[in-house]
Parts: sequence; C-alpha cells; structure tokens
Amino acid sequence: MRAAILHEIGQEKLDVRSDVETVPLGPGLVRVRLRAASLCHSDLSAMSGVLPQPAPFVPGHEGAGEVVETGDGVTGLEPGDHVVLCWMPPCGSCAHCRRGQGQLCTASLARLRTPGFRHDGGPLYGFYSVGTFAEEVVVAADSAIRVPADVPFEVAALVGCGVTTGVGAAVNTARVEPGSSVAVIGCGGVGIAAVQGARVCGAGQIVAVDPVASRRERALAFGATEAVAPEELKAARKRLTDGGFDYVFEVVGRSVTTRAAYDAARRGGAVVVVGAGARDDRVEFSMGELFFDEKRILPSMYGGGDVLRTADRVLRLWRAGRLDLEHMITHRVRLEQVNDALAQMRSGEALRTVVTFD
Repeated sequence: MRAAILHEIGQEKLDVRSDVETVPLGPGLVRVRLRAASLCHSDLSAMSGVLPQPAPFVPGHEGAGEVVETGDGVTGLEPGDHVVLCWMPPCGSCAHCRRGQGQLCTASLARLRTPGFRHDGGPLYGFYSVGTFAEEVVVAADSAIRVPADVPFEVAALVGCGVTTGVGAAVNTARVEPGSSVAVIGCGGVGIAAVQGARVCGAGQIVAVDPVASRRERALAFGATEAVAPEELKAARKRLTDGGFDYVFEVVGRSVTTRAAYDAARRGGAVVVVGAGARDDRVEFSMGELFFDEKRILPSMYGGGDVLRTADRVLRLWRAGRLDLEHMITHRVRLEQVNDALAQMRSGEALRTVVTFD
C-alpha cells in the first residue's frame, strides 16, 4: 500500500512509497481504511524533533476512515463503522481518567515504540501510534472513535486533533464568559478553532493575531471581530480594552508568543497556552509580576477536557451550524502531493490541507 515515510528526524520531505505494509491484525486492534487525513503543525514538529517520535515513521495524526477488520476481543466496533482516529486516547482507568481529565492520560504513549507498519523488512512507526499519511492503519481499538455515518470524512478528520484542541481550549479550559474580550495569537487551524470556540461561548470581542495577512482575513470570516499583525497587538490592547484582554490564547508554541500573550492579558485575566512547544524553549516571568498581576496561566492539552466528550460536542455544534468546519479546509491533495501540502503549511498559505484517498 502507499504511505509517506520520514526516514530520519530533521528531514523536510517525505518519501511516498507504494511498498509499505501494516503490521498484522492482532487482539485488541482494528484495521482502518483511511478516507481523509488532514495536516497539522504538530506533524512538522515531530518531523523536526520538537515533539518526540521514534523514526522512521509515517507522519499524520488527524484522520478518518472506515473499519475494515477487527481483532479478537474488540467490542463496540465492527467492519463498516466510520471512525475518527485519536492519537492519545484515554484509558479510562488511570488517576487522570478517574478525575475526568482524560486529556492528561499518557497510557497510550507506551505504544510509541510499537511499530504500526513495515517497510523494506524493517519496523516503521506511526506518528503517536497512528500515522494517517497511509492508505490503511492498524491501531488499538481505543484509538478509533466511532462517528455517525453522515459526517463527511474530511470533517471528521479535523476533529481528531486541531478542532477539538482549539474549541476545547475556549470551552473547557478557559470557559470564556459571554461578552468578554479575547485575543488569539496564531491563526492556523487550531487558532481558528479557538476563535470559533470563543464565538460559540459568546465572547463580545475576538481579536485575531497573526503575521500572515491571508490568515488574518480568514479569521474574520470565522468570527474574529478584528485582526491585527503581531506588532499591532500592543496598540490594539490599548485601543480596545481597559487594561488588557480577559482571555489571551497562545496557539503557536513559542516562548516569545507566550510572553506576548501574558503582556496582552489584563490583571486577573487568563493566558491559555495551547501551542505545543519545545522542552528547551523557556519563558520567563518575574515572581513580582506573577504575584501582583494575578494572571491565570492555563495550559490546555488536547482540548482541556475529556477527549471523547469534547469531540462529540464539536460534532454536535457543527451539526447545529454553530461551527464551520468545511471552510477550514483550504486545500486538498492526493498522497503523492503531501510534500506540497507541507510547504503550504510552513508558509501559512494553508489553513487546513486534507489528503484524500481513493
């Protein structure tokens, strides 16, 4: 079958091959035929080494498809079911899951060194045990979330990570209050989802911040009330607020933008850190300002709440017409064009690019 491979960490281009195999189907596993896979900036982070992932591997962690085969012991799934893939599914029994914080469950990370594919006689991993840049995957059954058959595969793919993460940050982590002021720094796919999440919560003012003009324009179409370049944020804060924004979402994953988010928030406001950054990229605050400003720093992992519940909520909001997921897809490519899609994401040209399969 066809799949796109990153042979070594640090390579910028993927090797699209037609001689890749999945691992055999075993107990507790399901085989899924991918119909759509969307690109997320975390794929680039894994390719560059910012996010830990053994190589060689098949990137991609946002995907949707159809179950074609189930292994022994699998319940709740059967061939023909439509599913969205979850790259870090909650186990349901650990301390985090028992507290209702399934987004913090790390049980599935033990699978990172379990190959999901084989190529040229050797093991090949799937990014975060998924690897959606392939025609088929064999994954643990808890990584396949059943969705209604009338949800388009392209829409379902977005729910696997970016939309759930962004909307959940606003709804679960920040709990944006109606009429409040919001700034979102970074308006890629996750940032636009955060904009939409703030709109759903009833925010009165949503300022989108991004260096790419086309992204700023798109943010306005998804509910932002104003869009500015990063160098304009300080002036916007002074012009639009009385001392700062109630909520500032950092959706880039860098210390410099996290610091900018902190500075843009009002005293007593919230800084919601959504971007996945590097372990050695440190942000600095003084003890004096942390005490005096009383700004809440709220990291938000995978939507900041139970992943399955948040994904279901996203689909219900989409079905009600309150979330626009279709227009988040700005580009569509075939698997053979995946390197073009990576370039579009690096440049900021694409909001979300979907790889479609036959």
